[in-house]
Amino acid sequence: MSHPETLGVHAGREDFAELSVHAPPLDLSTTYPVRDLGVGTASFDALVGGKANAENPIYARLHNPTVARFEQALAQLEGTTDAVAFGSGMAALSACLLAAGQRGQHVLAVRPVYGTSDHLLDSGLLGIPVRWVKPSEIAEAVDADTALVMIETPANPTLELIDIAAVVKAAGDVPVLVDSTFATPVLQQPVKQGARLVMHSATKFLGGHGDVIAGVVACDDDWAKSLRQVRAATGGLLHPLGAYLLHRGLPTLALRVEKAQANAIEIATRLAAHPLVAKVSYPGLREDANARLVGTQMRGPGSLMAFEVLGGHAAAAQVMAAVRLATPAVSLGSVDTLIQHPAGLTHRTLDAGTQAECGITPGMLRLSVGIEHVEDIWNDLRDALQASVGAKVA
Repeated sequence: MSHPETLGVHAGREDFAELSVHAPPLDLSTTYPVRDLGVGTASFDALVGGKANAENPIYARLHNPTVARFEQALAQLEGTTDAVAFGSGMAALSACLLAAGQRGQHVLAVRPVYGTSDHLLDSGLLGIPVRWVKPSEIAEAVDADTALVMIETPANPTLELIDIAAVVKAAGDVPVLVDSTFATPVLQQPVKQGARLVMHSATKFLGGHGDVIAGVVACDDDWAKSLRQVRAATGGLLHPLGAYLLHRGLPTLALRVEKAQANAIEIATRLAAHPLVAKVSYPGLREDANARLVGTQMRGPGSLMAFEVLGGHAAAAQVMAAVRLATPAVSLGSVDTLIQHPAGLTHRTLDAGTQAECGITPGMLRLSVGIEHVEDIWNDLRDALQASVGAKVA
């Protein structure tokens, strides 16, 4: 198996025949009986030490078979040897930073990234400082104390694409972490470009239905061991019900991504021609500066875009208030269309100067196109844009 459509259906299900089941089992146990203390002690040591499994799971904070099946599936989809799941995307990033802190003194990161990721990195809350750099500055900025280089591509919320292979080359021996949430394994596999860690807010496309919060990092065995040690110590585990929902949803991931992407290509084209839209940022548009990486690094442009409404903040707010089919809410990658205002919501923690530096403007809206009929999506956006006419420029 190598195609994401097939892997999504079959990955992580290798033990189903042995268990005589067809659907993913759900194990909600918090603790497991220890009949043999010697086995229990050895299992405890193995799991706390970062092993993926042991003869006895001991306690759900250390191991859960439902979570493990989802991890196996995601690793196969990303082409890595392992994956580690967490209770949220931010828990996953926190674990990466804590593990990096054991390997070096600082992290290099490229803006823009998700607003809360930016806040966590910039705050130094976890004890490892970040140095913000441009992709062209990475080679010069890397030194013996650099623990990790982090990028997000496509970037949140501007949809800027970063050349992963070029970043990996510039980073040298320093591992590269790619937040690939917007792309999913269907459209992008960063490890093929040399990245060591691939992070997803699994809440988004992997979940796809707005009913589970989760994070996951696909990586090699060495990093997985470190991440499991952090997870065991900090309790950042993914609840088995969340893992069950994620694993159940993977068979339709490729279908959802492809349908939403097809809709997005049409919506972006129409928005770019609309007289009330000043700019559309979407890698699927020929004139977009990122188009060169579509078809090479990415299999397609995806279903996220950002567009600027004439009239600034007030007009953007009016569009959000006027939509009826689309949901005015944060998050993305759901089966339904979502629209939100980065400057006022997801990237609110960034100061005005940093927002401007990242290309986040008062009139920008981020659109996550769903799988509804494209004409229904367009009619809703068209009517909402018309409702913004006359809004006070801000």
